[in-house]
Amino acid sequence: MSNYAMILAAGGGLRMGANVPKQYLPLLNKPLIFHTIDVLSKHPLIDKIFVLLSPIDTYFNNYNWREFEHKLIPLFCGGNTRAETVLNGLNGAKNIISAEDWVLVHDAVRPCLDLGSVTRLIEGVQNDEVGGILALPVVDTLKRAGLDGRIISTQPRDHLWRAQTPQMFRYKLLIDAHLAVDPKTVTDEAGTIEQLGYTPKLVMGNEHNIKVTYPDDLIVAENNLERRKITDNYN
Repeated sequence: MSNYAMILAAGGGLRMGANVPKQYLPLLNKPLIFHTIDVLSKHPLIDKIFVLLSPIDTYFNNYNWREFEHKLIPLFCGGNTRAETVLNGLNGAKNIISAEDWVLVHDAVRPCLDLGSVTRLIEGVQNDEVGGILALPVVDTLKRAGLDGRIISTQPRDHLWRAQTPQMFRYKLLIDAHLAVDPKTVTDEAGTIEQLGYTPKLVMGNEHNIKVTYPDDLIVAENNLERRKITDNYN
């Protein structure tokens, strides 16, 4: 069995308020998505990387991706929802990926993913019957708010986790799950699998693996990547 990565890069990033999709915003003098592709391309257990792009994407081909060409396969197959994009990508890769191969679905706008987290996920899930995701236990106190913006109640945080990506499942299970559910009702791959009655495994993630959603997140991502660079040079 092989491991394939799928990077979701078909969104427009409206909450960022930028004039380009956020996956192309500059981060350390590179487009943000460069850092996402870079870490996955360096992992020895990842065989190929499919980048799932909007059919009307006019940015991707403006960059030089030659250093990743041994692994990188762009697919201009984005749909109206995350789930539609994933299903389109899975169909677009059907001549390369086999039914029992593993697919690691990752957000393009999580550029601070580290090699260690990818290894933990692959090693933690590769013998599992279902698959699993990177995630972190909730440590903050949770408050439920009313429509007036005031606290209604404090919610127990026991056994609650914050989902991250990559999320790793076998190709056929992902296909079957996405064909069976309404794409508007799920926000991640684990949620799709759950609707078939399966229970994905939780694998400890990394706090630095943030999702860039708002402008301030770019500053955090830059700091995370700079810190990693210093650590790598030190080691």
